[in-house]
Amino acid sequence: MSPERTVLIALGSNLGESIVLIHSAFQELQRLSATSLRQSSLWQTTPVDCPPDSPSFVNAAVALVPLPHETPESLLHKLQALEKEFGRKPKVMLNEPRPLDLDLIAFGNEMRNTPELILPHPRAHLRRFVLQPLSEVAPEFVLPGQIRTIRQLLEGLPVEDSTAISRISNNDTHRSPSRPSQP
Repeated sequence: MSPERTVLIALGSNLGESIVLIHSAFQELQRLSATSLRQSSLWQTTPVDCPPDSPSFVNAAVALVPLPHETPESLLHKLQALEKEFGRKPKVMLNEPRPLDLDLIAFGNEMRNTPELILPHPRAHLRRFVLQPLSEVAPEFVLPGQIRTIRQLLEGLPVEDSTAISRISNNDTHRSPSRPSQP
């Protein structure tokens, strides 16, 4: 994947059967890629900036090549529609538990700063739960506006970072079942 054609998406879930939901989301995201999807391992992480007593997250990342004529905005709309299909409801409070969260981290070298979309994602370079899975699918990618690779950004995070993170499954084990029915 060439950097100018690489799209990076972070996945998260902390409501429902998170592992099953992430595996199913991988299948759906494959339909948005012109080539084979690169999938990270699944990672369990402590919630960051979430309401008290929020459940742990299952996080992952994918790298894909967008379909012809896809724009960051058109892809964002598809990601938001996919979140709704997986049971995401309109926000009541910031960072509340959700069955599926899909964040568009980067769309090649594109940069945006609109009310609808900021690219690259404004906090991705600071978050272990984003960088750890991204380092598996695009370790040498440099986010627009940064000078260090994703691997270097991850290595540069402070040791005292309070995000607890542990691998749940390796990226070669992602053979997901069909999408579950939603409650």
